[in-house]
Amino acid sequence: MDGREIRIQRLQERGKTVVVAIDHGMFDGPIPAMIDLPETAKKINPIIDAVLLAPGMLRHCAPLFAQKNAPLAAVRLNWNTVYCFHWNYLKAKSVYAYDVEDAVREGMDVALVSLTLNTKDELRDAENVEVFCTLVRQAHRLGVPVIGEYFPTGHTTMTPEELHQDVLAGSRIVAELGADLIKTFNTVRFAEVTGSCPVPVLGLGAEKLPRQIDALQLAADEINAGAGGVVFGRNAIQVDNPHAFQAALNDVVKNGISPNDAVKKYSLG
Repeated sequence: MDGREIRIQRLQERGKTVVVAIDHGMFDGPIPAMIDLPETAKKINPIIDAVLLAPGMLRHCAPLFAQKNAPLAAVRLNWNTVYCFHWNYLKAKSVYAYDVEDAVREGMDVALVSLTLNTKDELRDAENVEVFCTLVRQAHRLGVPVIGEYFPTGHTTMTPEELHQDVLAGSRIVAELGADLIKTFNTVRFAEVTGSCPVPVLGLGAEKLPRQIDALQLAADEINAGAGGVVFGRNAIQVDNPHAFQAALNDVVKNGISPNDAVKKYSLG
């Protein structure tokens, strides 16, 4: 078993995978509950499997990954204008953000590489694929597994069916290009997405939901549709008691307890 297989096994050693994302500053700058990232890292419950963060924050959040049975460090390696909603970018251009070898030296366990397609510019799509494939190849050469994120262009203006069709095609393309796991949006027929990919598909938490039970229900719905786990950011951090919510999320995803029971068990608001 090589290094990549060992890390994949660690991600899934307890069944479904739970990842908490705190990489938002890479595109949004500081946002509520993620202003001081080293302090934010203290809100991570070590029960979860991995933490997604930006490459420049690995060293600042190092204590999180130094503890016994610490989560894996998942690092985003490319930067894409599609995430900069506040600047109203429309081209979805992906660029290299960090060298794979440098990220490994700093402690990266798992790489995350995003891909955006259907930009209405075939050259742009091809360039985005080139960035994706190059980073995946370099990561695999060093024994690092890759979470491939498929993020639709203009997802906020798509109908539910348009979003589904885009995610269905894009997720399979990401798998075909070598991703070991996939991170993407929940859709109206998410089981079609998870069933069409030979690797685990991790469902997003996306925007902050009004109630914690709503976020837990989203996670349960994604798992019931065949997801191999979840990646939650705002919904796992922008809450009164992040450790408790993350424990509840872990229970829902890995142990199949109902969102209602999880809310009661962990006294969530």
